[in-house]
Amino acid sequence: MVREEIKRGIERYLKIKYAKRIEDAEDFEIFNALSLTIMEEIIDKWNDTKELYENGKQAFYLSAEYLMGRALGNNLISTGLYEDVKAVLEELNIDINKIEEIEEDAGLGNGGLGRLAACFMDSAATMEVPLTGYGIRYSNGLFSQYIENGVQKETGDFWLKYGDPWSIRKDCETVIINYKDMKVKAVPYDTPIIGYGNKNINTLRLWKCEPIEEFNFTLFNAQKYDEALEDKNRAEDISRVLYPNDSNKEGKMLRLRQQYFFSSASLQDIIRSYKKKYGKVTEDIGDMIAVQLNDTHPTIAIPELIRILTQEEGVEFDAALRVANKVFAYTNHTILAEALEKWNEDLFKELFPEVLDIIKEIDKRFLEELKDKGYAGAEIQEFRIINNNTVRMANLAIHVGHTVNGVAQLHTDILKKTELNNWYKLYPEKFQNKTNGITPRRWLRLCNKELSKLITELLGNEDWVRELSLLKNLEKYADDEKVLTRFMDIKHAKKEQLAKYIKDTEGVEIDPDSMFDIQIKRMHEYKRQLLNAFYILDLYYRIKENPQMDIPKTTFIFGAKAFPGYRRAKTIVKFINEIARLVDEDEEVSKKIKVHFVENYRVSYAEKLFPAADLSKQISTAGKEASGTGNMKFMLNGAPTFGTLDGANVEIVRESGEENNFIFGLKVEDIQEIQGKYKSKSYYESDDSIRRVMDTLIDGTLNDGGTGDFDDLFDSLIKEGDQYFLLADFESFKKTEDEVFNAYKDKMAWAKKCFLNVCNAGTFSSDRTILQYADEIWDVKRTENK
Repeated sequence: MVREEIKRGIERYLKIKYAKRIEDAEDFEIFNALSLTIMEEIIDKWNDTKELYENGKQAFYLSAEYLMGRALGNNLISTGLYEDVKAVLEELNIDINKIEEIEEDAGLGNGGLGRLAACFMDSAATMEVPLTGYGIRYSNGLFSQYIENGVQKETGDFWLKYGDPWSIRKDCETVIINYKDMKVKAVPYDTPIIGYGNKNINTLRLWKCEPIEEFNFTLFNAQKYDEALEDKNRAEDISRVLYPNDSNKEGKMLRLRQQYFFSSASLQDIIRSYKKKYGKVTEDIGDMIAVQLNDTHPTIAIPELIRILTQEEGVEFDAALRVANKVFAYTNHTILAEALEKWNEDLFKELFPEVLDIIKEIDKRFLEELKDKGYAGAEIQEFRIINNNTVRMANLAIHVGHTVNGVAQLHTDILKKTELNNWYKLYPEKFQNKTNGITPRRWLRLCNKELSKLITELLGNEDWVRELSLLKNLEKYADDEKVLTRFMDIKHAKKEQLAKYIKDTEGVEIDPDSMFDIQIKRMHEYKRQLLNAFYILDLYYRIKENPQMDIPKTTFIFGAKAFPGYRRAKTIVKFINEIARLVDEDEEVSKKIKVHFVENYRVSYAEKLFPAADLSKQISTAGKEASGTGNMKFMLNGAPTFGTLDGANVEIVRESGEENNFIFGLKVEDIQEIQGKYKSKSYYESDDSIRRVMDTLIDGTLNDGGTGDFDDLFDSLIKEGDQYFLLADFESFKKTEDEVFNAYKDKMAWAKKCFLNVCNAGTFSSDRTILQYADEIWDVKRTENK
């Protein structure tokens, strides 16, 4: 595609879509016109890829979340058109950065699980793996966050306000979803996932829920307007919001409707495509499709496939169950009980009783299998799929699926040794590890063009963007002061860019010459943002006592969204912002430290934060974080890890060396040893520093607005026993942060630590992960679109 074609395309789509000339167009209109120009260029390759994949076995990824972020920049990188488009826009006196910034994030995810799904889509296309993603096209993402008086507030995340030029509605492939109490349409929207450096373009198909009839004309004509639209609203609610509040029965039913909606639609679509290619459905379908369940949300797909095969395709139940075993694999993302979904049996009866009957039949046969293997009594009850009127989705996924995988070696080991040990003993052959990864296209090539350019110069080509392990060849420059100086100059430039963005969008000034100590991730007690906050508050008091304290000027940056119904998480947001206020109001302390909680943390914000970080805070309680992928993004952009030996931190340290990272705190085995004997109150009573920072929760030093929420935080640590071991790890945290401060003073030694993290990040590419899934779980072959 030549530059003149790009210009003509922009002009053409501005004329068709907005009846405007370039000089009169708004930024969002130029964005849409440019995006449609690129779409026009890729359509033929996209269709060719689809046809090619139909000739062999395909994999399908079912996920309730896809945290895609913005599409334009990534797609321009993948097509190789970024510089050409930039040049065309410059000729037209248009700043490409402004056009990129106008795009709304496709924030259809909550955190690591959804972002992993997005990385997998990118990697599958780049690695030529025949993988299609399925999910829900939510009208609104999780939510937009703003901070008011230190408190998190939420508004709707209407990501479609400027339209979505990157998806195509396929009305002709609409399917019908039947619930006991209603019938709805699932309308597919296809988004191209463009492979980098090849002609493969994979598909992410997201389903939008719509009513069978737009409205009831008879009721409308009778002037009963609300009633006339009742069915339409009920249908659209199913795809309206990611993770609706499920604190009551109605919310739980809506979530379960959502899961069945996209699972059933996706399976119907898969089977329809199979029949178009092969005709009648038989047990052989299991040889041609593989379905990955991304956590327990889509597990209802298992009985739904059996229902479709037995009731609509004439397959016997035993054969359908064998197909399900051959087709499905399950990724476990957490050991937290709250994420291993369980549903009241009565909800299934109200929504899809036929599906419940199939689950009961599976459970009945499983019970016989267990008895035949010598299990009895309480042992059997642990395995039951339906127990005490509760449907246990993880049990269903593990029993029927052929593979269960964890997402980091430590996580998988914990599943096998403790959390799912009974299942591992029953089905040892099912368990695998697939350490997560991140796409180098978005998380280095796009978000850190300056560092990418340096890497390409040092390596002599851009092959590393598709083969991240080539970064290892940079190690020969680890003692080259000229290279390290250029490397740190880039880091400083990214810090300046972040500081400017924060000033422009939030009105807060941060010093790019300070050390950026960053913790950005979902807000949750086990991720221990509160421990970090306690440390900062203790540091505040120590600086008050010793204003000449010898530490580098440091900016502590937090970014996180607390789920709207998660009271304690929202309280931690408020606590951090109270600390920020306390520091800002102190003339002496504010010369040495700054605390800032960024608003509305999301993918596009993350693209600015990761490259600017000097230190990556990964401080979850050992054994609780399944993997983490933020830790990998920091590493790839040259920030050492400050963390516990948890999740993928273990593998990061193994790759880049403990001497180039900062490890603190209890290990998994330490926690197992003190479990049941841990007395958090003794830490509070014996450690003056702990007592001083904790007392701010109850003595009025910091203000929770009269809610009593800070008292509740205090009680969680003292009366409830501090289940995430914040107080036990506090002293180690302090000592390790002192090590960071000392190390940071030696600029060249620090630069080497950062650089060696980049050099050793190659194994954490999602390209490596997706090829392992393809080879070791799905048995699908790479298929190049030539």
